Amino acid sequence: MTKNWVFLSLIFLLMNCSSKEEDLYAPVAYNLEIPSLFSQKLIAPIIPANNPLTQEGVALGKKLFFEKLLSKDNTQSCATCHNPQNAFSDSQQFSVGIDGKKGFRNAMPLFNLAWNFDELFNWDGSEFSLENQAFEPVRNPIEMHETWKNVTQKLQNHPEYPTLFKKAFGIATIDSVLITKAIAQFERTLISGNSKFDRFLRGETTLTPEEENGFNVFMDEAKGDCFHCHGSNNNPLWTDNLFHNNGLDKTFSDLGLGAKTGDPKDNGKFKSPSIRNLAFTAPYMHDGRFTTLEEVINHYSEGLQFSSTIDPLMKKVSQGGVQLSAKDKADLKAFLLSLSDVEFINNPSFKNP
Repeated sequence: MTKNWVFLSLIFLLMNCSSKEEDLYAPVAYNLEIPSLFSQKLIAPIIPANNPLTQEGVALGKKLFFEKLLSKDNTQSCATCHNPQNAFSDSQQFSVGIDGKKGFRNAMPLFNLAWNFDELFNWDGSEFSLENQAFEPVRNPIEMHETWKNVTQKLQNHPEYPTLFKKAFGIATIDSVLITKAIAQFERTLISGNSKFDRFLRGETTLTPEEENGFNVFMDEAKGDCFHCHGSNNNPLWTDNLFHNNGLDKTFSDLGLGAKTGDPKDNGKFKSPSIRNLAFTAPYMHDGRFTTLEEVINHYSEGLQFSSTIDPLMKKVSQGGVQLSAKDKADLKAFLLSLSDVEFINNPSFKNP
């Protein structure tokens, strides 16, 4: 009788210790690997105080990013339209949702999002913060077409997720806010900063004469004049993350920023995408109208269309564009491709677990 009492007491003690250990579990801070050029030329990335990066949160966010339970018929995940091999964009002009319906804008690539200092996301800036942006695709009827109530229920009944949320956020009860927080944590780790041009700036390699001339064309206000919107050797994001009308159309079937602000002066304006990783992110522009870089360069060289909101930076719209020579066009393309980061698209930390 005495032995049994001692045994039961030990079991109770061990169970109590195990419970306290679980209650005291604290996630481990995740340290972003920030490229040296970013540290030198940019201010610190934006990490919300109410959603700090943790190893457990990032791992959970990665699992959720590739989780098809987020869609109504369990066939699509975030990665369906944001494929790592395409620098987290879609090679199709318009992504196709679970019901076979197409959107009307090209899926934007995802990288270096923690340095989007205004925190306005999507082509039209319609979402503020990565956390808020992650709400939309799940409930969008032409994308995942699911309800957040169903998603949380599916994850709550999953054999792994309650424990993973407990480790990441200290609570096993799953809700949509925690799901989007985890996805945003993972997205902030998607950093691209090791292209050939980055290595050139770090003094680790040299450019070809064509790439070097292409960079000069890019920076020359009398030639390409691209740097105002798309960064420079002093802006490793290669975007200003602002909204411009770059002369695609005389009239607008898609108002872009104007539909969000209600200000006619914003009609036809869309976010400048980064020109990193163009080798992987075709087709181009907000509506994916251009399938090749040659078409993009030709647009700025000879194809500009005037409209009332065209950006003042499109200085030569009256001439149709900047009128580049065939050699300057070819060299500009060579420079643009030097911003391709093969290491980024093949990084196992960013692939389906």
